[in-house]
Amino acid sequence: SDVKMRLHVLLSIFLILARSEAMRLVLQRVKSASVTVEGTLVSQISRGVLALVGIYKDDNAADLEYCAKKLCASKLWDNENQKSWRKSVKQMEYEVLLVSQFTLFGDISNKKHVPDFSKSMKSAHASARYGEFKSIVAAQYGDPTKVKDGVFGAMMDVTLVNDGPVTLLVDSRESIPDGVCAER
Repeated sequence: SDVKMRLHVLLSIFLILARSEAMRLVLQRVKSASVTVEGTLVSQISRGVLALVGIYKDDNAADLEYCAKKLCASKLWDNENQKSWRKSVKQMEYEVLLVSQFTLFGDISNKKHVPDFSKSMKSAHASARYGEFKSIVAAQYGDPTKVKDGVFGAMMDVTLVNDGPVTLLVDSRESIPDGVCAER
C-alpha cells in the first residue's frame, strides 16, 4: 500500500511536470465589467473579478477545479481593518464575469508573427469544458447568481473599469494539486 501510494505520487508528479502548458486565467479586479455581443448587452457585473479563461488542448477536470479554486479563493481585497490582500471575491460577496478566450494560448514566436492557436482546445470540446468550468466556479462560490459569463465562441466587446489595477495570472500547472503529496 505504501509502495502503491509512492508510485501514485511519482506518476502524478511526472504527469504534471510532463505537460508544458495548462489552463490559464487572467484575473482582473474590477469596479464593473460587461459583455456585449452584436450590440446587445449579454452580461454585466458590478464590483468583482473579470476572468479571461483559456482552455489548453489537454486540460482535464483537475485543471478546472484548480483554476476555479484560485478564482474563488484569491485574496484581492482589503479586510475591514484595511489590511491588504485579505478578502476573496466570495468573502466580499462580489460578482464574477467569465469570458472565454482561446487567444491566451496564441503563439507568435514564428517568423511571420502570425498567431498560432494550436495549443488551445478545439472549439467543440472547449465549449463543454468551459461550461463545466462555469458550473464548478458557481458551485465553489456557493451562489450561482454571482457568476456570469459571455457567449462562448462569439466576437465580444468586453468593457471594464479596473480596480487598482489588479491583474493576476493563474496557470493550473503552477502547483501540484492538493492531496498528491499529502502523505509521505
